Amino acid sequence: MRELFILFKEIVKKRKLVLELSRADFKKRFVGSYFGVLWMFIQPMVTIAIYAFIFGEYGMKNAPPVPGASYVIWLTPGIIPWFFFSEVLNSGTNCLQEYHYLVKKVVFEVELLPVIKLLSCFMVHACFLVIMLGLYFLDGRIPMATWIQILYYSFAVSMLGLALTYFTSAVQVFFKDMAQIVGICLQFGMWLTPIMYDEAIFTSRAAWLDIFFKLNPFYYIAAGYRDSMLTGHWFFERPTMSVYFWAVTFILLIFGLKMFGKMRPHFSDVL
Repeated sequence: MRELFILFKEIVKKRKLVLELSRADFKKRFVGSYFGVLWMFIQPMVTIAIYAFIFGEYGMKNAPPVPGASYVIWLTPGIIPWFFFSEVLNSGTNCLQEYHYLVKKVVFEVELLPVIKLLSCFMVHACFLVIMLGLYFLDGRIPMATWIQILYYSFAVSMLGLALTYFTSAVQVFFKDMAQIVGICLQFGMWLTPIMYDEAIFTSRAAWLDIFFKLNPFYYIAAGYRDSMLTGHWFFERPTMSVYFWAVTFILLIFGLKMFGKMRPHFSDVL
């Protein structure tokens, strides 16, 4: 708990530095790239198009559980937060190695690096949220009050990603295979979360799988984005899942910060 309070205090105290470094990190991704920022959207949009073709109207015809919604409209609010979560973990895991010159500076608070990476990734996520809203308007969807709830779920997935990043980034310094392990776990995680398919396909055959799906913290995020954009349900209509998600995220965050703090004195020696 003390580690969390200290982190929050440092973020507030050095908020201008954090924002400046986040913007610089965002711009640095596309330096020297011919298409620049367009690459940020090309791969995810191609991914959505492939899944829509395979599972949608022209492929397996996986009917969305929401009446009146096309597969693309149902898929988008589930997969966009996953893109964000994956990017936070992938880039955050390597943040200490990428900014090794800052790690070696005594005056710099190393705990801010995962936060900087998170904010940099959130800038990309914000652009995708705008694209998603545009897609819904093109589909003729009338705005609902619950659309504003996307901000809450964006914060929720940010905290989950940050909690895991503190652990993976610290371990990556000493165990270089951590980045590959994270990549493999993300591949499994995407299919273990009902993002491209309706979980009813499995839960109708085995009721216990419903509990299995919901034990995954990201289930709360994917369901929440869809609740906000499609069904109009509020987060407090899932009280048990909300309490479970924040309890797991809080425990992971405290654990990650403690591990990060224990390993921190050795970062500069290894890097």
